[in-house]
Amino acid sequence: MLRRITSVAAVAALTLGLVGAPASASPDTSTTYYLALGDSLAAGYQPVTPLDRAEGYVGQLHSRLLATQPKLRLENLGCDGETTGSLLTGGTCDYPGRDSQLEAAERFLHAHKDKVSLVTIDIGGNDLNRCARGGTIDPACVQSALAALAVNLGQTLARLRAVAPRTPIVGMTYYNPYLAAWLTGPSGRALAQQSIQVSAVLNNILTALYRAADARVADVAGAFASTDLTTQVPLPGVGTVPLAVARICAWTWMCAKTDIHANTIGYAVLAEAYLAEV
Repeated sequence: MLRRITSVAAVAALTLGLVGAPASASPDTSTTYYLALGDSLAAGYQPVTPLDRAEGYVGQLHSRLLATQPKLRLENLGCDGETTGSLLTGGTCDYPGRDSQLEAAERFLHAHKDKVSLVTIDIGGNDLNRCARGGTIDPACVQSALAALAVNLGQTLARLRAVAPRTPIVGMTYYNPYLAAWLTGPSGRALAQQSIQVSAVLNNILTALYRAADARVADVAGAFASTDLTTQVPLPGVGTVPLAVARICAWTWMCAKTDIHANTIGYAVLAEAYLAEV
């Protein structure tokens, strides 16, 4: 398994301790856990006040799963601003013991051995966001970011599989928030089309790495119709636009606040994409 994940990467160039119950109490052996990992999407961020992170895709997915698994507990380690590098080495969010998010996940999996019934992860979007600033995409930055992402995520998945070889893991592809640039005129449309190419490479790498780790992949990019600039649909207040653009405007904050995060409806779409693979 480690060899397969490393090979793909090369080609692409809290509670952490288990709290003991009193000696007189019998542990509830029917309790299972859903462990969520990732960036601000996993953490359920939206640019609103007050912020209810339970409306993120992790919270919505957990609520859906409770219908059939009423004793499923959620442990969400998602961290705003996390990259594939910081997930490995830490420094973005504080976890007990100064762990990185991955170390926190490993501790949780060890502490709840064979009781974690699902791990979800979304990571990699922040690796590329820095390459799209000022209305342009830097190809050299993209190439460097993708190479590092492949190595980092490959190592992350290898370590997760080492401690949880049989636990279901589901990753995801990303929607493309930069499609919102389509609304700004000819230069914006060129940027949107360029972003589709970059997004496709990113999602192909993510898919290959997850599958090499025997993980399933939630097709978020497909749910957002992220490559469909042909189908024309109405967008309230704007007019007729490509389907991919309309869904970014309807399901994220990109058109309203120039913020890449999903809104509550968009998070429901993510949750549904994950649920299809659980």
